[in-house]
Amino acid sequence: MMKKIIFAVLCLCSAQGLFAQELYVYTEPASNMPAKSIGVRLTNEGMFSPDFRSRTIGEVMLGFNKNLMFHAQGFLSDMDGNYRLEGGSFYAKYRFLSLDEAHSHFRAAAYGRISTSKRPTFTEDINLEGDNSGWQGGLIFTQLLHKLALSATLGYSQTFDRPSKQVAGMPAPDQMLNYSLSSGYLLLPFVYKNYKQPNFNLYLEVLGKTNPTNGHSYVDLAPAVQLIINSQTRIDLGYRFQAAGNLENRYLKNMYMARVEFNFFNILK
Repeated sequence: MMKKIIFAVLCLCSAQGLFAQELYVYTEPASNMPAKSIGVRLTNEGMFSPDFRSRTIGEVMLGFNKNLMFHAQGFLSDMDGNYRLEGGSFYAKYRFLSLDEAHSHFRAAAYGRISTSKRPTFTEDINLEGDNSGWQGGLIFTQLLHKLALSATLGYSQTFDRPSKQVAGMPAPDQMLNYSLSSGYLLLPFVYKNYKQPNFNLYLEVLGKTNPTNGHSYVDLAPAVQLIINSQTRIDLGYRFQAAGNLENRYLKNMYMARVEFNFFNILK
């Protein structure tokens, strides 16, 4: 048993040294977490204007096998005044293509999410991580080129409860097109020697949405930094802000993000 655990950790460490720059802060890559592993995340995000508001997201991730993984999330926030439980979400990702070479690879995956939220207010934006109830599906394409990783996401979201709601006197949209382009660069270590070396990654992600019914859209820029310790503990710090667009009535605007994640390998039988 101990030999299996050591082998799994060593394999993961090799992967972390090569693929750490794929652990994006605001999006998921096409690659999956190691098979038979469990990850636990705690995320806090918030805004300072017009008043300080924050949301805490607890998350458990399961690596079922090399191609399939699941996430379960719970959302708590004071977006509506008192800090309370808002709802939850289930996410699944299936990697259906993997073209691997020595220091590069191309991967493609399909993902789906279903969410519930009891927030009473509505905007033109759709956010299935705390603000709205609905479902989402899409595709992810990730290319690793040595220390640089690039990833693109295309998705579609639809809410369960919008047709009778209004925003600024107009019917609230019940669908949204989602798209993103993420880049990650491994800054440290310069030369990988062992799994105890910290990994330091720099990210820049472009996050966008479009309402297909009226063409309203926005594009955010989200720079972030990441520290990985002993190939098991991950710390993320990021900030997203709107760079362009005319979809002003929205939740996720000018927000910080702070996250800590712990991974446990070879746990599932």
